[in-house]
Amino acid sequence: MEQIRKTSEQAEEVLEKISRPLKPYIPWVARTLLVSTFIEDSVRIIVQWQNQLMYLQAYRGFPWGVSHVFLLINVLTMLACSGLAISRRHTEYAVGGLFAVIVTQGFAYGLIFDIKFFLRNLSVVGGLLMLLAESLLAKRRNVFAGLPNISDEDQSKYVLLGGRILLVLLFVSFVFSGKFSMMRLVVSAIGGLSCLMVAVGFKAKYSAIVLVTILSVFNLAVNNWWTIDFNPVHRDFVKYDFFQTLSIMGGFLLLVNVGPGGFSVDEKKKNF
Repeated sequence: MEQIRKTSEQAEEVLEKISRPLKPYIPWVARTLLVSTFIEDSVRIIVQWQNQLMYLQAYRGFPWGVSHVFLLINVLTMLACSGLAISRRHTEYAVGGLFAVIVTQGFAYGLIFDIKFFLRNLSVVGGLLMLLAESLLAKRRNVFAGLPNISDEDQSKYVLLGGRILLVLLFVSFVFSGKFSMMRLVVSAIGGLSCLMVAVGFKAKYSAIVLVTILSVFNLAVNNWWTIDFNPVHRDFVKYDFFQTLSIMGGFLLLVNVGPGGFSVDEKKKNF
């Protein structure tokens, strides 16, 4: 046990040395990655405008005109809120707008009951909660007018806890999708342990770094949409997965930046 503890401390020191020069850039990179899926989605809607209209009208029963307004509102909301999130302006409204896009698109495209879609988007919501928590910690501003007895710091604790739990749901979809292989088993074991540590807030920052590393390799190896030119539909799905994974990586990087919050083992250890 003592040897495991020493090895863990040495690994933490190495990660700290590697990440120290990057710390000033982590918040900006994290926010950009987090909203990347929304930016890509808005660009895709614009480029495939007629196809999107046809799908909503022919397969989802949207009346002519309503489909146009729905797509236009989605594009404007995603671009505007992504810009606000990256620039750290009105973050609460940006989070609310992007969350509304996730929910409305889930129902509009009939994907809300697709388990893979559901888990992945819950992970993205977890990233948005991390973004909201970062804003609360930075501004110390009360955004829950209906809860006057809860301080800004207490609010961030609850938001961070929810964000940590939702972020790790991506790995649940990873474990139960795709073909079984020894590599998948190993990655699932390491990722699952790291997810558990993030959820309970034990060595959360370093576990988040491990998960970002795993997701980076996985994204480049599996979601390499730029190599698919024979099937445009399949290419769009893989591209969607690629940018969603980038967004979830952004959520984990925000966790590295702001920490796990008060409801965590790491925070409780400071009191002893």
